[in-house]
Amino acid sequence: MKQILQSLTTGQTEIQDIPAPALQPGKLLIRTHNSLVSAGTERMLVKFGQANWIDKARQQPDKVRQVLDKVSTDGLLTTLDAVQSKLDQPLPLGYCNVGTVIGVGKGVSGFEVGDRLISNGPHAEIVSVPANLCAKIPPGVQDEAAVFTVVAAIGLQGIRLAQPTLGECFVVTGLGLIGLLTAQLLKAQGCRVLGLDFAPDKLALAQKLGIDTLNLATASDPIALATAFSRGAGVDGVLITAATQSSEPVHQAAQMCRKRGRIVLVGVTGLELSRADFYEKELSFQVSCSYGPGRYDPNYEQNGQDYPIGFVRWTEQRNFTAVLDTLASGQLQIEPLISHRFPIDQADQAYAVLTGDQPYLGIVLNYPNPAEPTSTVSLKPAPEQSSSSPAQVVVGCIGAGNYASRILLPALAQTPAQLHTLAATSGVNITHYGRKLGFQQVTTQPDSLFTDPTINTVVIATRHDSHAELVCRALTAGKHVFVEKPLALNKTELEQIQQAYQATMSKGQPRQLMVGFNRRFAPLVQQMHRLLQTLIAPKALVMTVNAGAIPTDHWTQDAAIGGGRIIGEACHFVDLLRFLVGQPIQSWHRTALADSKPCPDTVTLNLTFTDGSIGTIHYFANGAKSFPKERLEVFCGDHILQLDNYRTLKGWSWPQFKRQSQWRQDKGQKACLAAFVAAITSGTPAPIPLEELIEVSQAILAMA
Repeated sequence: MKQILQSLTTGQTEIQDIPAPALQPGKLLIRTHNSLVSAGTERMLVKFGQANWIDKARQQPDKVRQVLDKVSTDGLLTTLDAVQSKLDQPLPLGYCNVGTVIGVGKGVSGFEVGDRLISNGPHAEIVSVPANLCAKIPPGVQDEAAVFTVVAAIGLQGIRLAQPTLGECFVVTGLGLIGLLTAQLLKAQGCRVLGLDFAPDKLALAQKLGIDTLNLATASDPIALATAFSRGAGVDGVLITAATQSSEPVHQAAQMCRKRGRIVLVGVTGLELSRADFYEKELSFQVSCSYGPGRYDPNYEQNGQDYPIGFVRWTEQRNFTAVLDTLASGQLQIEPLISHRFPIDQADQAYAVLTGDQPYLGIVLNYPNPAEPTSTVSLKPAPEQSSSSPAQVVVGCIGAGNYASRILLPALAQTPAQLHTLAATSGVNITHYGRKLGFQQVTTQPDSLFTDPTINTVVIATRHDSHAELVCRALTAGKHVFVEKPLALNKTELEQIQQAYQATMSKGQPRQLMVGFNRRFAPLVQQMHRLLQTLIAPKALVMTVNAGAIPTDHWTQDAAIGGGRIIGEACHFVDLLRFLVGQPIQSWHRTALADSKPCPDTVTLNLTFTDGSIGTIHYFANGAKSFPKERLEVFCGDHILQLDNYRTLKGWSWPQFKRQSQWRQDKGQKACLAAFVAAITSGTPAPIPLEELIEVSQAILAMA
């Protein structure tokens, strides 16, 4: 299917052929009829992409500070890789979509195949959208009118915050697309409306829609004219729908308002506020958030948990429905707002208009040829196989999220493995990284990896709650398996994996099973291991992890999905200590900082080993981001080793060793995957024995 993507590095907008998204629980699969280009948001994104590095930095000073902090802890090269990788990710454009339902996900009610809907889906022939971000289109409302619903809801939410009443007088500053929609909605609520702008064409259009206007470019005293419009009392409220870096619209709004007037910022302005403007009149000022309550709440948007209507009357979905009802009643005129129409095949022309000099307003994209969902897209021909070549590792990968795309997949591409299929439920990332890294094909049907006889190795980089099931399926299908940590979220899953592995052994088809415990493969950790092997005495190890805080609503903090950060990340360090000691873990204990969260992530883990060694892991989420993330100290037989963030290793009392450093932080991911692929090719024992994987997993599950 076709989808519009934009590069944040170059600003180039492309129409790409990608796999149609898979039907997922809680979501609807929609075949698109029309989508609307958001003149403000999408123009800003395209302009940002076209800007040079200096201008990008000027536009996002907060991001610059984060980058500088990362440079101080992880080094310049590692930080540069991270920034370039982030900018390299393709960005799906668009959030105003009209189409027909072709699939209803598990758990969705109130929608059926064939329903005509609006949604905040992107510019794509097939979109997958959570049910709470969709609404049914009433009979009689045409697709090209309905496609304006989402942008109109942005204005409507600003109106909700302003709380207008019948007969009140309001100003709308900025008569772009959202401003014209907002002004019409205010009139529909019985308000007198004055629209302000500098552009004569937009002012003329507003007048055709029955809106009184004021030209800011020619008006000698806008405040006096607005006061006159309000019959001398001052306006009851101002909705600012303009986009400017100036703070003048807010200052002007304050001067136009009556005592205790309301100002709501829907657009973007400077926020250098004057206390005197607000103090003397006791004005209220509020910033409106997108479509309404529920926006950016994952429980509402992704998990489908609606807010009770008795407590939250107007959610974003109910705002969508209200706009559609206004369209059905004829109170909202859309046809005059459409300035351009383009078929999806000519979307590049639409974006040329968006970034050019000619006037535009509503740019509608049409999808004239209904696309049949295609879940697999071929990227390059299959390589020729030679009968004399050694055993080939043919890989199918599931997952292309942030870690997989930035670290795991590029490291895998540097091994001798043949990259066959990259799979995920959404096609954007897999198509970009599949093409970039040399995969043969991409698919949104991960099940095909287990049935394809060509694929003999499966790499799993999905969310944690799916790891155990996918590992078992891959082993049962006779595949070698590399799974990102953790191996499992509970003891039952761990037992199921053991049973699946033993079943492969009993069939005489042993398979490699590897967990992404990469820290033990880091070059400086390997050097530590070589040095420590010369000592017989028990060891005392102290691992300090400045993990940093993660919001409680992040998926890793969900006990059912991510399992918490102790299971999800601290397992790395249990394995690291187990590797350096070289002896089984005998006992363990966890002490957590007093915390009300269901998954505490500031803890101390204490381990003892069968040779008398002891290890302590301080996994802390309450430290400063500017402090290095990981430090390991080992005390043994009057010797000390100290590893700082995998970049510097220091030794005390070692006759042949004092210090070793490297420019780039290396946590061992490349070496980890290389060892896994080499073991399959050569038929040698697993890089990490199964009993160690199980032992580490059992310990971390017991302490989580």
